[in-house]
Order: sequence, then structure tokens, then C-alpha cells
Amino acid sequence: MSLCVREAPLYTRPMSNLERSPTATVSADCRPVAQQPVHEVLTASAVDLGEGTPVRRLLPKRQRATIGAWCFVDHYGPQDITGRAGMRVPPHPHIGLQTVTWLLEGEVLHRDSLGTTQLIRPGQLNLMTAGRGIAHSEESPGDHPPVLHGVQLWTALPARSAGVEPAFEHLPELPTAQTDGMRVTVLMGELLGARSPARTYSGLF
Repeated sequence: MSLCVREAPLYTRPMSNLERSPTATVSADCRPVAQQPVHEVLTASAVDLGEGTPVRRLLPKRQRATIGAWCFVDHYGPQDITGRAGMRVPPHPHIGLQTVTWLLEGEVLHRDSLGTTQLIRPGQLNLMTAGRGIAHSEESPGDHPPVLHGVQLWTALPARSAGVEPAFEHLPELPTAQTDGMRVTVLMGELLGARSPARTYSGLF
């Protein structure tokens, strides 16, 4: 296990590590905390999400654990799941973070230990605040569309909010803004005068 030493532990690190006796070392790959904006190209890693959903993971990296409060960035699809089960992520726990799910194509069914059952469709946002603890599962419904395509992001809660009560929000509509011929959807936070109603606990890029 490599340990990146940063100037200050602003956010909790809600990552799972199944090593029973990890050895901490200071990694030579760690870069100093930048005082000014930087341009950095990250290469995604190929991993499996649950059973048979390949994803491209941009965060976390050994050399870049977080970008602000963002600590996890997965992009999956577009994947043809015709005649297949699709996404199958069994129940598992989280603490100290928020999971942010946004779909481009397909459908995903969310269930959690609060009793929530929520289907998410393209353009919608599911926001789960784990806080002091929550368990959830995600799966494609039985009669799912043929293509699955979306992103899942995590934000690390700041230490002062890491133990908040768990919560779930489903946002069927999100604000958009126009700039330079592009339409921007604001998932969380504020950009170009458009503010998302999603609950945040820190400033987000």
C-alpha cells in the first residue's frame, strides 16, 4: 500500500482496502499540492463493477487521490446488454461519502437500507449520502433497455460532516446552462449561473 502525504487531511478517505497487514510507504508517484490550477491528463483503469459491468476508472489514482472533494470517477458503457442481466452490484456498505449516479442511456434500480427503491433513467440523478453508514445495491431491472451508459462519482464528505444521517435524493430534472455552443448539465454545485438542487457539503469543482 502506498501512502500519499498531503499538506492537510481535508476530507475523509472512505476507500476499502482488504489487505490484512498493509505496509505504508511514501510513493514517489505522489505530486505536491498545487497552489494554482493545473492541467493533468489521467489515464483510466479498466475494472469490473459488480458482475459483468466493465468501467473506466479515472479516480482514485496513486498519483491523484482526489480532485477537490471528488474521490471516485467511473464511466461505464455504452454497453449492449441485450439478453443479459446488465448491472448487478450486490448490497454493500458505505460511510463518509456521497455517491452520485447519472445516466446517459438505460435504467438502473437503486435499493438501500433506508428502504428506498428508486429507478433512475437517462438525464436523472441519484444522490446517496452515506454519512455515518448506509448499504445499497444497484442493478438493471428485468425489463431493461438494450444499452447501459452512465457515470458514478463519489464525493468525500468533509470531516465535520462525515457522520451525518444517511439520506437519499432522486432528482428527475437538472439545471442546464449554455456556453460556447454547448449545453452543460449541472449535476452538483453551481456553474454558469445554474445551480443544482442536489445537497452538497463542500465546494465542488
